[in-house]
Amino acid sequence: MSKNNVQIDLRNLNLVFDMLNIKYKIMKFYPSKMTLDVEVIDTKDIINIPFAHLPKKIKKLIKPN
Repeated sequence: MSKNNVQIDLRNLNLVFDMLNIKYKIMKFYPSKMTLDVEVIDTKDIINIPFAHLPKKIKKLIKPN
């Protein structure tokens, strides 16, 4: 696996956060792109969001550096 395609699986941490009255569960983190795959709990859709859009308390738990 090349360094550009590294992904960190965060499902076992069960990190859930609330943003704009929607609950999300963090699935995977891509450090090279600084993005995350998150699952919308209500609809079970998986979307990709930038790391910068996470709440501060979740950023501290992931610690990308």
